[in-house]
Amino acid sequence: MTKNILILESSPRKKGNTAVLAGQAAEALRAGGVEVETIHLHGMEIAPCNHCDGCIRKKQYCVIEDEMQTIYPKLAAADGVILASPIYWFNINAQLKTCIDRWYGLWQNEHAFFKGKPAGVIFVYGDSDLYTSGGINAISTFETMFRFLGAELAGFVYGTTNDVGDAEKDEALMERARKLGEKMAGMVG
Repeated sequence: MTKNILILESSPRKKGNTAVLAGQAAEALRAGGVEVETIHLHGMEIAPCNHCDGCIRKKQYCVIEDEMQTIYPKLAAADGVILASPIYWFNINAQLKTCIDRWYGLWQNEHAFFKGKPAGVIFVYGDSDLYTSGGINAISTFETMFRFLGAELAGFVYGTTNDVGDAEKDEALMERARKLGEKMAGMVG
């Protein structure tokens, strides 16, 4: 049975640096025999979690009827995930954070939905430093979250990209994204 990795990519720029790096990882995954679906979160109607606990009372992923309903079954069925985001104001952007907040209902109904599955992270920032950009906050967030979920952290790919096209000019950054895809293909293979 073919394994599948879900990529949640959240940049407003569909062909920006975040998307390019996610695409590089996706190519490596496909070359490793893994099916890949990329969901571009920006522009999707995903409301924030209301913490109404309707997910618990009704035993469903969430009671909010929006586009998150199409993502839940894909998250639950995925053999692994890559999360890709630009860094905005010292952490991941709102598009990805809102999606992740809505995992609450999924977790309430299936505690082990990521247990033992590989998780990768890709992010870019417009600063030259991991700390002053806030990228370090994203690392801390994802390390903590994936530890809580019992996922196997496959790795982080991150770097400075100020202008569209910068990722493609950075051979080392592109290679790290490719290596992340290769590693994850090996983890699910």
